[in-house]
Amino acid sequence: MNNIYLIGFMGSGKSAVCARLHELTGMERVEMDAILADQEKMSINDIFATKGETYFRDKETELITQLSFEGRKAVSCGGGAILRDENVRIMKESGRIILLSASPETIYERLKDFDDRPLLHGKMNVPYIAELMEKRRPRYEAAADYTVDVNGKSVDDICREILDLL
Repeated sequence: MNNIYLIGFMGSGKSAVCARLHELTGMERVEMDAILADQEKMSINDIFATKGETYFRDKETELITQLSFEGRKAVSCGGGAILRDENVRIMKESGRIILLSASPETIYERLKDFDDRPLLHGKMNVPYIAELMEKRRPRYEAAADYTVDVNGKSVDDICREILDLL
């Protein structure tokens, strides 16, 4: 089995689904943001603040390229990984891209008690989340090989649906 790349808005369940796919398939679990933070020895927020978005996106592309040569990975991609056409091309050549699609209300319910999402700091509400989601929606949909609606579904149900698609 090639790589499975999970994309979607923050709070869509990429990490939870990635972990369960690992358990179900034995594929190696890869959390891109965690790897990049570990490599740089600082948080993603600090990388953006001190080294800039371009530096971060370059490191993200390097990691995607590396993963593409390894195979059998379940990859939880950072929310912006699909913003570069090169990343999408590499992911499509080495696996399948699964978009986890959630409603703004679902995202709000999942994230409302957390303050570690800089894009939502001070703006934790459904209309703002919907606006952000709409900005990225065309990129997510264009990149995805398959879309899985996660609203009201368990992680196991989502994983079964993904494995059935593949």
